[in-house]
Amino acid sequence: MNEQITAILSQTTTKTRKIEQLLQLGLTRRQVADLVTNGNYGFVQNVYKKMLSRTVQTIPASIQLDYTFTRKFGIEIEAYNCTREKLASELRSAGIDVAVEGYNHTTRNHWKLVTDSSLTGNNTFELVSPVLEGEAGLKELEKVCWVLEYCDVKVNDSCGLHIHMDAADFDLQTWKNLALSYKHLERVIDSFMPQSRRQNYYCKGLSSISAADIQAAQNINDLRAAFGNNRYRKVNLEAYARHRTVEFRQHSGTTNFTKMENWVRFLNGLITFAKSGIAANTSLENIPFLDEKQKLFYKLRTKKLAR
Repeated sequence: MNEQITAILSQTTTKTRKIEQLLQLGLTRRQVADLVTNGNYGFVQNVYKKMLSRTVQTIPASIQLDYTFTRKFGIEIEAYNCTREKLASELRSAGIDVAVEGYNHTTRNHWKLVTDSSLTGNNTFELVSPVLEGEAGLKELEKVCWVLEYCDVKVNDSCGLHIHMDAADFDLQTWKNLALSYKHLERVIDSFMPQSRRQNYYCKGLSSISAADIQAAQNINDLRAAFGNNRYRKVNLEAYARHRTVEFRQHSGTTNFTKMENWVRFLNGLITFAKSGIAANTSLENIPFLDEKQKLFYKLRTKKLAR
């Protein structure tokens, strides 16, 4: 990135254009001010506001979006402290169809317990769901979480929670809107995620991805290329080729159903909004697709993680 910054600063162009390019590269407004305007933050802020006005699509108040959760989804729970055989037995006792398998990426009609070499701890595993759907899928997930709690399953910093959301109905504009919305909201999302999930080899951020490259994409493959064809992003577009999904990899490992449910509903809202517009770079309180209950949940999460 340092080479890119140097190249931008050496261009014979206007300060405004340099500022735009550096912001698109992922630098903060303060960093750009120090590099281009001798610390004049106000100048950079004005350029930033104009950029937002060009890229952010607002949804007319007359359009009421339906956030009812009916979308198909899948979940991958990374954890440790219970043998796969014992956990499978307890899940079956709770009425959950599950199989113990070797590491694989094949979607099953049942839950599967597989190995994952990236995890640390005793008796590590990854529990992968079949395709779930809407509220019924959340109810099944809740049962699974009851069993995880009963079996004293634990998580640590090596564990993540990955959510696949059905993307079969996405058009190119939805993909672009989703990528830009997550990019705009990334700092807010980071604030209610543990430090270990804010910048991680297995869930790299979107700040380094150029908004211009996202906007210029002519098809999903162009968009994947803008993301470096790298599945280890907070938003993984590579999942579409294999599963016709978009995978969200940022959430920390957990066995807590309340955390899982709120994150799934957050993502459902994000996708629903992205079908009509782009979320602005805003505060938690102003995220348009969250209801008051969700805002309170994430406000308290943010306060707890800031301690």
